[in-house]
Amino acid sequence: MVSKLHQLLKPFMLRRLKADVEASLLPKKETKVYVGLSGMQREWYTKVLKKEIEVLNGAGKQEKLRLLNILMQLRKNCNHPYLFDGAEKMVNGRYDPDLSHLVANSGKMMVLDKLLVKVQNQGSRVLIFSQMTRMLDILEDYFLWRGHRYFRLDGNTDHLRRQEMIEDYNAPGSEYFIFMLSTRAGGLGINLYTADVVVLYDSDWNPQMDLQAQDRAHRIGQKKQVRVFRFVTADTVEERIVQKAEVKLRMDALVIQSGRLADKDKKLGSDEMLSMIQFGAQKMFKAKDATITDDDIDTILEISEKKTSEGMKALKNLGDLDSLQSFTFDTQPEKNMMDFEGNVYGQDGGGPELPFGLIDIGKRERKAVTYSADQRYNELSTAHHAQQIKAPKPPQKHKVEDYQFFPIKLQELLEQEVLAFRRKVNYRVPKDINKEGGWTAEDEARRKEEQFAIDSAEQLNEEEEGIKSELLELGFSDWNKRDFQQFVKACERFGRDDREKISSEVDTKTPEQVLEYHAAFWGNDAKQIEPRFTEIEHHESYITAIKRGEEKNFRRQDIQDALTAKVARYRQPFQQLRIQYGQNRGKNFTEEEDRFLVCMLKEIGYESDNCFERLRREVRNSPAFRFDWFIKSRTSTELQRRCTTLIALIEKENQELAEKVHLEKKKKGLKRKADSPDKPRKQ
Repeated sequence: MVSKLHQLLKPFMLRRLKADVEASLLPKKETKVYVGLSGMQREWYTKVLKKEIEVLNGAGKQEKLRLLNILMQLRKNCNHPYLFDGAEKMVNGRYDPDLSHLVANSGKMMVLDKLLVKVQNQGSRVLIFSQMTRMLDILEDYFLWRGHRYFRLDGNTDHLRRQEMIEDYNAPGSEYFIFMLSTRAGGLGINLYTADVVVLYDSDWNPQMDLQAQDRAHRIGQKKQVRVFRFVTADTVEERIVQKAEVKLRMDALVIQSGRLADKDKKLGSDEMLSMIQFGAQKMFKAKDATITDDDIDTILEISEKKTSEGMKALKNLGDLDSLQSFTFDTQPEKNMMDFEGNVYGQDGGGPELPFGLIDIGKRERKAVTYSADQRYNELSTAHHAQQIKAPKPPQKHKVEDYQFFPIKLQELLEQEVLAFRRKVNYRVPKDINKEGGWTAEDEARRKEEQFAIDSAEQLNEEEEGIKSELLELGFSDWNKRDFQQFVKACERFGRDDREKISSEVDTKTPEQVLEYHAAFWGNDAKQIEPRFTEIEHHESYITAIKRGEEKNFRRQDIQDALTAKVARYRQPFQQLRIQYGQNRGKNFTEEEDRFLVCMLKEIGYESDNCFERLRREVRNSPAFRFDWFIKSRTSTELQRRCTTLIALIEKENQELAEKVHLEKKKKGLKRKADSPDKPRKQ
């Protein structure tokens, strides 16, 4: 039945390889670069194994989720130990600006450091792939330290920014040496054919993802031979995962070439995960030092190429095309479960009972638990008294907030009132004996200074009390936290200069009150009022949010102007408008649908609220799409995604047209200047 199905589908399916389409494209050359562990990596590797030793020893419990957690932690360690919080040491409260330790504490980073120097001298350009975006953060620090020009693309990269980076990287004479990507980010349209070296910093669970990543560079247009370097940490879970991935690719080739399907379970079971975790663990616990070699990069690559070729030969012997049903994922011969390091345990005279695969690392040390009620009560009482005692404050008659913009003199009087109250109650500034790092001489000097301020504080006299009462009338005492937040949100939404819309957003205040607060917050040059938003605690976060909102408004206005300029070039845009697609035509939307989206979005207004929801309603109500089920079934999010692509094309077209007009004007000006006779200079 399967063979008949293949015969039926064969005329309708076309499967072509790049080698069939482009004969001049050289094949990829992949090399697995086996690297060792640094001392810090070996330490963290054993820490992870020790933490979950009960799970390893309880393999029969099928605790799949916890096994997956161990696997991920071990994979993080293979990439870089700084992926664990607290691994990178701080010097005097800050990180060391000399990032040589960033390279020295990771085997992969040491090899990458040597490899980049070699390929840069050869005139090559590099793509680097990693599954972990935090690893990309570490690589960014390394590139900045070494002075490499680079681009970064991950799941958070904007669509327009992505296209700009690709064009800049592929531009002739581009100064960018490295393009690093997360393995599964990007999707369609990433063409980086100007790079000829691909570094897979870590391998994906799905080998097809790594093949797709390599094809970012190995595609039509590539003029050099693409070299792929796959980093594998030797004797760790990474080596076992790569072996499994190669077997999956072998099975895929057998299925496609034989035209049959394998009745094998392709899911990763807990037994397989357990074998991955235990792979190389015995060697890890026996080793005491780092396993990184300080060989030259040529020597490392030569050894890696030899080991890669040996692995490929072993893969070819796993299964024949005619024996697919006997195919197995197991890459190791069967072992006696009681056979361990050359000894068979559990038999007569064969030694002690020890199941194969268990790691003897000793017992975990546990904290002593106190079961005495009296002793426990004393411990809790001591801990309670050891806590820092809060300094007392007088009962406040008037609540003063920083966003109410009271005069600074009022803050000084209120502080004096608090210090005088503490002196009255004979408050003594305590030592923080539980302070991290211990109580220093600077802390003691600061404590004495605070105590001196309390001891020398005086109660407010009648004159100061009168001044305080007058100053309490000068602030915005009727503004609460909710009013302030509404004001900030309005500034973020409409921009700080749109006073009319801002004044209508604060529902508990009149427009005049909001305008008065606006003048105090932002200042007013006409009335010579200085801005006072810097007096608010954490004002930087508010200003950053407002600037971000203003940038969005400017961007929306730019898009609206681009749409207006595009539509204005046609007398009947709904019938005549044309879009220069280039290679970004897409397969789903027709030109008629795109034309309607552009024209209607211009009519609705890109800067208006819920513009894409309104666009969706217009599409559904349009008689032109009465029988077009595809576009009528699109959600507002899908329409927004399509409009984003069309806007990018329109902006690019407008820019090219503006440059062309500017160039023509420049040529006409030069021609007019050449044709006109020189006027005699006045004496």
